[in-house]
Amino acid sequence: MATLEQVEKLRERANVSFEEAKAALDASGGDVLEALILLEKQGKVNPPSGGGYYSSKDSSEGEKGKENAYQEANGGEKRGESFGDMMRRFGRFCAGLFRKGNSNFFEAEKDGKVIVSVPVTLLVISLVFFFWVIFPLAIIGLFCGFRYHFRGHELGREAVNKVMDSASDTAESIKRSLGEKK
Repeated sequence: MATLEQVEKLRERANVSFEEAKAALDASGGDVLEALILLEKQGKVNPPSGGGYYSSKDSSEGEKGKENAYQEANGGEKRGESFGDMMRRFGRFCAGLFRKGNSNFFEAEKDGKVIVSVPVTLLVISLVFFFWVIFPLAIIGLFCGFRYHFRGHELGREAVNKVMDSASDTAESIKRSLGEKK
């Protein structure tokens, strides 16, 4: 049963009649906040400015409804994922990337013999820090008869190596065309 003090408090906040305030309090079990939300849903009270919510507890929506309301209020951001969770997920991603990079190899071969074989991780790190040295050396290597391939589960596929063979064939044809013009 709602007390007179609760009814007056709700009337001040919601600007409704005594009878409407008492009915809302009775329906909400004497909880002023829940009564205010009930009046808002009935259209008797305007929602707060800024699109906020009076309460996170809403028995008619359940947990899924609260999650959706939280996501809408926070621009679609998922609830419950802390910074630590994100860092762990990023760490697992990096570990997987590192594992794949170390199980695949970049190979340079000449006359059918493998001259150099390095993990893809090392190749990527070298390209990041020494791009202006590694890239020109790779181009010069193509014109000196080197062929490049990837070996491994993820990168050793025929499509990837076909592109590498195409680059080698293009370098050979350019070298032949330059040799014929002399």
